[in-house]
Amino acid sequence: MKNSRQGLGFALAFMLAAAASSEAQTRPSSAAVTIRSGPMLGYSGMREVMLWAQTTGAANVHFVYWDSAAPGVRHRTAGAMTSASDAYTTKQIADRVEPGRVYGYEVIVNGQRVSRPYPQRFQSQALWQWRGDPPAFRIALGSCAYVNEPAYDRPGAPYGGGLEIFQSIARMRPDAMLWLGDNVYLREVDWYTRTGVLARYTHARSIPELQPLLASTHHYATWDDHDFGPNNSDRSWVHKDKSLEAFKLFWGNPSHGVDGKPGVTTMFQWGDVEFFLLDDRYYRTPNDRDSTGHRTYLGEHQLQWIIDALASSTAPFKIVAVGGQMMSPAAEFENFATYPEERQALIDAITAEKIPGVLFLSGDRHLTELTRLERNGTYPLYDITVSPLSAGAFANGKANAASVPGTLVTQRNFALLDFSGPRTDRSMKISVHGTDGALLWTRTITARELR
Repeated sequence: MKNSRQGLGFALAFMLAAAASSEAQTRPSSAAVTIRSGPMLGYSGMREVMLWAQTTGAANVHFVYWDSAAPGVRHRTAGAMTSASDAYTTKQIADRVEPGRVYGYEVIVNGQRVSRPYPQRFQSQALWQWRGDPPAFRIALGSCAYVNEPAYDRPGAPYGGGLEIFQSIARMRPDAMLWLGDNVYLREVDWYTRTGVLARYTHARSIPELQPLLASTHHYATWDDHDFGPNNSDRSWVHKDKSLEAFKLFWGNPSHGVDGKPGVTTMFQWGDVEFFLLDDRYYRTPNDRDSTGHRTYLGEHQLQWIIDALASSTAPFKIVAVGGQMMSPAAEFENFATYPEERQALIDAITAEKIPGVLFLSGDRHLTELTRLERNGTYPLYDITVSPLSAGAFANGKANAASVPGTLVTQRNFALLDFSGPRTDRSMKISVHGTDGALLWTRTITARELR
């Protein structure tokens, strides 16, 4: 009996060892897991900064960071295990930072440092209030970033291209980048499943040309139809919850939605400027529903929230960023002008409440232009449309009668906003650049002009 039991024990041990060997051959070694995309910088505050990364498989990840002025003192984030359920992404908080400092950092995956051939640095925002003038800073803008994937693209000439534009933006060293929607293009193969949506985000985020920009520029984003669902999608989209989940996993905004309502609405401050990011999809009435019910672009709750937020803001520039054009009077495609009652309600509220310093940012249109909408007895409302980054560029449809002459661009491009000047006389310089970084046009708007 004893020998029989020993024989069974040896057999069982052999079977378990064989099973473990087989599993090890079919499962990637933890040592082989590394960073797929990122690291990326999310929001920046005075006392904390968000850091993001995506790994190639399940892994234990943390960040180590240090003040560039005192590199011998190292801090680390709490760390987390990435998992397939979250597309192997992780967002972690660096909470041992002081205001107005630049930090170096590195990513540790399963105990191993992941090196990158480009700078990895982040910054905390400066504490300037009651101490001096606000800092000068630079914000990059862009929308409509299409990354080709031939197996799932439409047949014919590739729609996307010019990915070197992301390297051109990185060379400009913006403090932050604001993505104005259509930041990824969900395809037919993606729309109807969580797996598809996460695969599309992963594919677009992991291109080599993008990585240096992700690593040293803080990123904020809103969305438009292509990262929300199908073309021209609206509140009826049945999988908008999946789209919102993916957005939250892949972007590092400080919040999502207001007053407990879902969506991507948020705001952030950089220096003395406040940026309000609105959601033009989650509550939007279908474009072609115009016979019954109240038509809405933002939804009544979001509309009242932005009016309240603008009215209470003391920033010299109050910048409202939305996926679609806001101030163009051309009522076509998906412009705000196709929802005239709500658009006029917003304009009337800004006018009646005498809110200074308001201007708009938008994407979507596959062209860039500066819109100047005149108002009787007060300053004009500007809308800076910046599109596309890497999708196809074209100009079509009705001419925008409020477009500022000399600002129409019909090639791939990005924009920079440079804020500077003393506290009582701030200015914003707009510059638009081609794929290679060449300057296409520039204009300056002062805070005095918007009072």
